[in-house]
Amino acid sequence: MTNTVITKWSQDMKFETMLPNGVSLMLGSSAEGDEKIPSPKVLMLSSLAVCSGLDVVSILEKMKIQLSDFKITSQANLTDEHPKYYNKVSLEYHFYGDDLDKDKINKAVNLSITKYCGVMEMFRSFAEIKTEIYYNS
Repeated sequence: MTNTVITKWSQDMKFETMLPNGVSLMLGSSAEGDEKIPSPKVLMLSSLAVCSGLDVVSILEKMKIQLSDFKITSQANLTDEHPKYYNKVSLEYHFYGDDLDKDKINKAVNLSITKYCGVMEMFRSFAEIKTEIYYNS
């Protein structure tokens, strides 16, 4: 499968990128730091969480596990030297619900981390990844 993304310089340090599904995003950087557009690196971190989250939700649905809520908190350390990249990433999986089946949730997260999430595999090639699971009722 091939994906094509078209990215066009907009102005200053902003780029508009057209995704394969036709959705347009504005990405970039601002010297003032007050712009409301995400940077490419932050979007990568978000993509990592979404990729894993999609796996986890799909697996838990197949296991008939009901959640009242689920969120992933991602933090990453950016190197000081150029090219700057994330060398350490932390993912916290937060599950909410009554009578959460911890064994099945652990299995779902582990399957995402070790087998299904392609973005996780890409990150693994350049970053140390730490994951933690939290259960909340």
